[in-house]
Amino acid sequence: MKVFVDGAEVSLDDGSTLKDALEACGVMPPEGAIIGIVKGREEEKKETNSYWLNTTKGKLRIELLDTGIQDAWHQAVDQISGLKVRWSDGAAVAFGPVATKIAPTRKEHDYDRWEVVLGASGFEADKAQIVVARKRHSAAYGAPAENRGVFASVVGGKDLLNRLEMGDVILDAEPIVEWAAISEKMATGDLSLPLADGMEIYSRIEVDLIEDAPEGAEFFLAATRDDVFAVDGISSSYASSDVLIGERIEFENREPRAEGAVTIRTTGRGLGRIFIYKADRTSVPSHSVVGSVTSGMDLVKLASPGMKLATKVRPERVMLMGLPLSEAEKIAEERGVRFEVEGYTGDDAVVVEQRPVTTMQIIKEGRVGVKSIPSDRMVAIELYDELAPKSLDYFRHVVGLKEKPVGPLPVYFVYENTVLFKPVIAATSYKEILPENKPADLVRAGEIGVTNQAAKNAGLVGVKLVDDAKYGPSGEKFLATNIVGRVLDLEKLRDVKEEETVYVLEVR
Repeated sequence: MKVFVDGAEVSLDDGSTLKDALEACGVMPPEGAIIGIVKGREEEKKETNSYWLNTTKGKLRIELLDTGIQDAWHQAVDQISGLKVRWSDGAAVAFGPVATKIAPTRKEHDYDRWEVVLGASGFEADKAQIVVARKRHSAAYGAPAENRGVFASVVGGKDLLNRLEMGDVILDAEPIVEWAAISEKMATGDLSLPLADGMEIYSRIEVDLIEDAPEGAEFFLAATRDDVFAVDGISSSYASSDVLIGERIEFENREPRAEGAVTIRTTGRGLGRIFIYKADRTSVPSHSVVGSVTSGMDLVKLASPGMKLATKVRPERVMLMGLPLSEAEKIAEERGVRFEVEGYTGDDAVVVEQRPVTTMQIIKEGRVGVKSIPSDRMVAIELYDELAPKSLDYFRHVVGLKEKPVGPLPVYFVYENTVLFKPVIAATSYKEILPENKPADLVRAGEIGVTNQAAKNAGLVGVKLVDDAKYGPSGEKFLATNIVGRVLDLEKLRDVKEEETVYVLEVR
């Protein structure tokens, strides 16, 4: 039998499973990622009345009308690929030629904007043209008498119609099957699922980022750094992710939210929420478009809240922070980027900062500058997501760990067996730190504490170098202490000084 994995045809033995199909293509989805399966689309395509005309300028969507001319379209649709613009003026644009069996007339007709006409150039049926009206006008296109030759109307991509000109081409005509019309579709994680002939399997989505939105592109790369898009919300028009919700992001790029568009909400409720659109929507000033899904939209349409979609992003992220200096230099060389170093360059050097920060800017400039420090000044930490999720929203935000693997923690005060840190970002005015995961009777050496809102120094971060049965890591009583994680190499903190900056690396 034959199945399709991410668009590639695969031949399998009868009785093969989903695992067999994935292995045949060398596909290994990340742990917990769903697989999408669709069956029966080809049968639906034979009945469809909707098509994408993929042109060199973009996509036009047409809907066929219930006329006899529709038959002429279906007979000619295999000739659409490669049709060139034959002529273009203010009233219409025409593609051709197409061999048909229509009966042309010489009569002039009135045409409305967005109507699609099948007419005969020189009144010869075997040299027909597809004419798309740009505005209301009258013309004699050699159209058949029925319905003035109008067989369809443009319902999508209208903005690009006026940009089509001589030299442009229709690349192909793609039948559109409405998602609701496909009865056999599912999302699964069961790799033992038996397959049937003709099944379409989708293991991932692929996203191309937009150069004109470098900050937003980096935001999306950060949200998918584990190679998955975590779905938190679903509506009829989008799937959304709250991985970075609440994180501030600048508006950069406004354009229509077409199917497959990736946007980030930059203002108001839901700030930082990421959307992938399943249906066309107009542009709005609160949504910055940062990319588009180029493959795997069926997987997005199958998703439900709580699911993870394997994600491949282009370009790949350039993130050198947290890496040994030698490894960072090798990656920069492989990406064709000039590498500049500031700071410590010994054999144990690690990267803690990079400039530019965003992948798009690094690629555009062809260079990246890094700051490196001795490895004994970068501290590995483990964070307790299950025990202190709300406190970690604050902690990761102020340290910068939501979007980067490494973040700075300036040393504020050192006394006895306690090290206090004052984060660079002051966020207590807009981030709550309610009591959560408070110590019961003992704080272990190396545990990381954040002062909660039960004390006036809310937001202060601390670490104890020894066990303590009385005070938390940030110097507060247990009631005002939230334990958010632990330091994995505590010995690195035993000789830190006030006003020194320690860099922390989250071990995920």
